[in-house]
Amino acid sequence: QAQLVESGGGLVQAGGSLRLSCAASGRTFSTYAMGWFRQAPGKEREFVASITWGGGRTYYADSVSGRFAVSRDNAKNAVYLQMNSLKPEDTAVYYCAFAAGPIGTKIPDEYDLWGQGTQVTVSS
Repeated sequence: QAQLVESGGGLVQAGGSLRLSCAASGRTFSTYAMGWFRQAPGKEREFVASITWGGGRTYYADSVSGRFAVSRDNAKNAVYLQMNSLKPEDTAVYYCAFAAGPIGTKIPDEYDLWGQGTQVTVSS
């Protein structure tokens, strides 16, 4: 059974950094584009970043571009999100997901399997 498990969340001060990891199993990981999303209390789930199956192309939300970096290691069946210069508005539960298509889009419905999420809290 395929699953995704996120880790690396925590509490950090504004301006700090965190690196999230997402471990995949049960699928041929290297054939899937992957995405990162986040959801803050009372808000809809929003796109953060995505990466194509080979890692050659990455996409970012405007709100995180230049601060966050998505990468993957297909040999380890893992995708990562390096988050720098964190802001209080980055506080949310962060999720990784398998894309249903060849490119990870900004639309949550175009992802077909999600992890349980990891909490990121940025204090001011």
